[in-house]
Amino acid sequence: MYQNMVTLYQMDKILYDSQRQGRISFYLTNTGEEAAQIGSTAGLNDTDLIYGQYRGGKQMPIHYGSSEHHFVTISSTLATQLPQAVGSAYAFKREKNGRIVLAYFGEGAASEGDAHGAMNMASTLKCPVIFFCRNNGYAISTPTTEQYGGDGIAGKAIGYGIHVIRVDGNDLIAVYNATKAARQIAMENEPVLIEAMTYRLGHHSTSDDSTTYRSNEEVNIWQQNDNPIARFRTVLQNKGWWNDEEDMAYRQKVQKEIMKAFLYAEKIPKPNILSMFDDVYKEMPKNLQEQRDELAEHLKNYGKYYPMKDFEGT
Repeated sequence: MYQNMVTLYQMDKILYDSQRQGRISFYLTNTGEEAAQIGSTAGLNDTDLIYGQYRGGKQMPIHYGSSEHHFVTISSTLATQLPQAVGSAYAFKREKNGRIVLAYFGEGAASEGDAHGAMNMASTLKCPVIFFCRNNGYAISTPTTEQYGGDGIAGKAIGYGIHVIRVDGNDLIAVYNATKAARQIAMENEPVLIEAMTYRLGHHSTSDDSTTYRSNEEVNIWQQNDNPIARFRTVLQNKGWWNDEEDMAYRQKVQKEIMKAFLYAEKIPKPNILSMFDDVYKEMPKNLQEQRDELAEHLKNYGKYYPMKDFEGT
């Protein structure tokens, strides 16, 4: 799990820098929240279904999805994944297939109506679902002090009759154990909410400058005193399971692997431009077909003025 946290951190660093170099268009980092992500997924079974938050797919550039790994492609709209996750969990319950669903969201998304509807549906239908809230202090630029009253998100779930576990989101083992315990509860068709208390060290995205709404001093305090990677590395080193030489060697190794994959991906053509119209409707309506035809005609006549060589089939 420690190596996975380091890999995630190194990938974030490389891809964030790549966006600044103009090599990719957009990116969201997970810096400072590695334990919440890695610890929670490690606590699941391989067949469990995950609904992520924006952290492939024919959506924004980093909204991944993987049917092989049971990871549903991400949507930008806050909290829309939560009722979808409950629906999947209800289907699993009816199928009695031994699977559960875990849905990630932030404390900002907890203010959306979809979050409340999802928790109510999960409670009344007794669905095998884990709501995993990463309470990282900020919903983009909105601090938690302006996001909700009361004591965090946990109380909202209690009001719906949902089991609640609040955990130190920067403690890898604590998150892992919390998720394992939550999964056992969910297997009894009882929904659970985990509130992982953490802190977003990075900017919200490459489109954000967090220095405009929080001080560097605040970030540095968290970086120095409660960095999840540093915390778990200290545990491993104190037990004699890891050392500085191994750490440096692994970081260098994973940097090379990430760069190799990145350079390979850079050479892959972008999808055909007209594919943006595919799979929007089961049967394409007339107005959308007209838009597709208009764009195709435009590109046929003026494609030389666009970087068409970067796209498939053009």
